[in-house]
Amino acid sequence: MSYHNGSVWPHDNALIAAGFARYGFRREAARIFEGIFAASTYIDLRRLPELFCGFPRQHTQGPTFYPVACMPQAWAAAAPLSMIQSCLGLSFSPTKLNIMFDEPILPAFLDTITLQRLAVGAESADVILRRSGKNVMIEVLNRHGPVRIISTS
Repeated sequence: MSYHNGSVWPHDNALIAAGFARYGFRREAARIFEGIFAASTYIDLRRLPELFCGFPRQHTQGPTFYPVACMPQAWAAAAPLSMIQSCLGLSFSPTKLNIMFDEPILPAFLDTITLQRLAVGAESADVILRRSGKNVMIEVLNRHGPVRIISTS
């Protein structure tokens, strides 16, 4: 049990996932997200702590909590949102009013995700992404203004 030696920090894992995604390794980013999500299922209200102990994973057991970790913690709360962005390759071009999804994938635990009020400038869109085999399909549910949704596969 150590604060900086082998501990698991959700926000650090989100940064690692963002790095993987930046270089096209979205599946690896999704795998990190799957691990953090699995850990969250053992936590009250799934509110991620600042860190938990980095002991080897045990089947059907949750993570070992670091005794004085902040919970919830702002950095950790933002981690799942960052990992969603990494998996979906989600980015924005405000000058062109574009919302872009670059080779989006969904982690194994998530077959569908709805994103509402994705804003670019003063405009926005609601989209749903669904797994279809090995692909992710994007459907625009609502558009407010001349927003364009662009997807590359």
